[in-house]
Amino acid sequence: MEIDLVGHDGSNASGEYCFTLTVTDIATGWTVNRSVPNKAEKWVVDALQHVSGVFPFPILGIDSDNGSEFINHHLFRYCMQRQITFTRSRPGNSNDGAHVEQKNRARVRELVGYLRYDTAGELELLDEIWEADRVFTNYLLPQQKLISKTRHGAKVSKKHDPPATPHQRAIRDPSVRKMPVIRMNAQFKKIRPAALSRQILALTGRLETIALAKRPAPAKPAANQGWNQRTHAEIRR
Repeated sequence: MEIDLVGHDGSNASGEYCFTLTVTDIATGWTVNRSVPNKAEKWVVDALQHVSGVFPFPILGIDSDNGSEFINHHLFRYCMQRQITFTRSRPGNSNDGAHVEQKNRARVRELVGYLRYDTAGELELLDEIWEADRVFTNYLLPQQKLISKTRHGAKVSKKHDPPATPHQRAIRDPSVRKMPVIRMNAQFKKIRPAALSRQILALTGRLETIALAKRPAPAKPAANQGWNQRTHAEIRR
């Protein structure tokens, strides 16, 4: 698994604001998000515990960047207790986490944008969105994986595999056991795609409304300000 945090600072990094933890399985593309009030290591581990609980198959290893929210004793102890292999990317090599970075753009930013979310109500809404999107993304959105890349001079040719959802990739993977496959297939049969899509749109709309309502109203010039200035000038003369 690759893990990463996305900040919801709204282009204003002062004070505390929400972050979203994204966890992506490299083999299947299965992705789960969970938001936290800030990037303190305690909240990151709590979010990872939640993600582990809703993943359809066990998390055997995680790979993070070199941020202090990940490289700390709290997360290391969590991994040691659960026999999870913990690795990190090379400093300055963002492509080491290319799978999760792609999900940050395609799902997190696509759904909730770049506004500032820093209240308990917004945090709750973010997690409602991720809960619905977890089902939508993993069961309904086909993805393609890069198989090979060949360079011929200035031209690069890429070959991808046939599109498949993370659910389809997971149930075809021989390393996934029978019970997780049964649970995933049962979940898939319960999905109502149109209703789920409307639910996500409604939640993101509410989140945007709350975030925009916090912005201060733009300052308006006083009515007839120019006329008043001319009148006072004439009186002084």
